[in-house]
Amino acid sequence: MFRAKLSVVPALCAAALACGLYGCANTPDDVTQTWSPNKIYAEAKDEINQGGWDKAIGLLEKLEGRAAGTTLAQQAQLDRAYVHYKTGEQPQAIATLDRFIKLHPASPAMDYALYLRGLVNFNDNLGVFSAISRQDLSERDQRAAKESFESFKELATRFPDSRYTPDARLRMNYVVNSLAQYEVHVARYYYTRGAYVAAINRAQMALNDYRDVPALEEALVVMVRSYDALGMTQLRDDARRVLEKNYPQRDALRGSIRPNSNPWWKFW
Repeated sequence: MFRAKLSVVPALCAAALACGLYGCANTPDDVTQTWSPNKIYAEAKDEINQGGWDKAIGLLEKLEGRAAGTTLAQQAQLDRAYVHYKTGEQPQAIATLDRFIKLHPASPAMDYALYLRGLVNFNDNLGVFSAISRQDLSERDQRAAKESFESFKELATRFPDSRYTPDARLRMNYVVNSLAQYEVHVARYYYTRGAYVAAINRAQMALNDYRDVPALEEALVVMVRSYDALGMTQLRDDARRVLEKNYPQRDALRGSIRPNSNPWWKFW
């Protein structure tokens, strides 16, 4: 009985080797082998429109290989980045777009590539601002939000007449407002925990780095309260005077505080 079992092993190995070398009879053929690049792309677009993301990725990858060096292959690469974005695969989407931007700097679709790159970071990271109160704000990472801004900024600078630029500018404003609000949330986080010096420093950072954004009013409020808690009455009164001058109604949406130099986000 023991020998009979052993004798089966060589036969199974031989069968597996035969399938590997010649293909088993029941292995389905690649139906795209006889398709033209245009047909592959049309099928991929159909899958995208129907939400067949996995099938779309496979078809687009085939198209990139078979139509290499053509504009159709470039379009396939952009569509693949879009599919990664729609399926929440942010690192893959960014990697695909970075590769496209590097390999095709003169592409007529460069404006879309920059827009999509900004959109990937925008949606993947800025949505968490709605849940900011449930997190340790001192540990939040703003890198992706700034990268989103930089992509939109490059689009608006290089392609001011692009169809994507108006929306990019709106999103840039949102990024700036969100980042400023983030700094103030962190300042308030420190204040509520009695870390008044840290609260002042973070509020001052918001005042130095941003202008004409709603969050600056609250940044000044945090500074006034923090100086008061520390017993630093002169600095408290100085901060209060700035607050009252710029927000006399305490519901103003725009201030006139001007830092000494343009912050990283100001380019217009």
